Amino acid sequence: MQSLWKLVSSPRHLLVFEAAARTGSFTRAAEELNVQQPAVSASIKQLEHSLGTLLFVRSHRSVALTHAGERLFNEVSSAFDRIHQTADLLSQRAAQDHVTLSASSAFVHYWMIPRLTRFHEAHPNIDLRLQTSEREPDIDAEGISLAVRRGTGAWPGCESHLIAAEVISPIAAPRVMAAAVNLRTVSTLAHHTLIHLEEPIRERPGWADFFAHWSAPYQEPKTGLRLNDYALVLQAAIAGEGFAFGWHHVTEHLIDQGLLKRRSEWAWETGSGFYLVWSSTARLSPQAQRVRDWIIAA
Repeated sequence: MQSLWKLVSSPRHLLVFEAAARTGSFTRAAEELNVQQPAVSASIKQLEHSLGTLLFVRSHRSVALTHAGERLFNEVSSAFDRIHQTADLLSQRAAQDHVTLSASSAFVHYWMIPRLTRFHEAHPNIDLRLQTSEREPDIDAEGISLAVRRGTGAWPGCESHLIAAEVISPIAAPRVMAAAVNLRTVSTLAHHTLIHLEEPIRERPGWADFFAHWSAPYQEPKTGLRLNDYALVLQAAIAGEGFAFGWHHVTEHLIDQGLLKRRSEWAWETGSGFYLVWSSTARLSPQAQRVRDWIIAA
């Protein structure tokens, strides 16, 4: 980029050049850019000096592009068109009256989507857009209205509200649970097939933490089903692939449907929670406030 600025001296010169080439007149370019005509002429001269070539053939009443000028104009106008289209798109998105909720794929699929009908019935005029992410996005930098995060409720630049305490129980498909006739203690669970969640970025507890909480012996297996997304873990559990971690707030709907069963007597309350968060510096729109209040009430 530095080498480009050395060639053109200033990005302003390219703006002036594009206007002069498009209008075919230094005077009309000056009127469009709201500057004096000598300023346009001087800017073009500086650009020609930097590039070492003439860009315009000047006559008494008009100017015309040289071959080099035509080549530069084709590239500059195309680049400006792309920049304008992108800027216009971003401006339209910023002006749109919608609310964005960012969360893990499992939360979106198994907590939010089953409640969408009730949400739309309560707020038919709110354009709610759900986004899934493998990481915790910067809500200010990415223009996100609301997000769901696991933790203790304290994040710099964010306000938060607890929507679910973190409670985890072993879950499995009904037929897998029924077949586990010797599953009488937490220790015996370690002898069954376990589905492991290994998220690459988000910090989540695992089976080793679960057994340690119950003071049960456990040795991490070298083989087994390991998945990097909790939505995939739940699908594997429903398919009968083994026992999985069951976060209560996410799996409640699946258990009510009879797709999964849980061992509630082995519920582990970790002390963490799942929080709805929003920016403490950017004002929430009235629509985002209503979405926030609805999720908290739900």
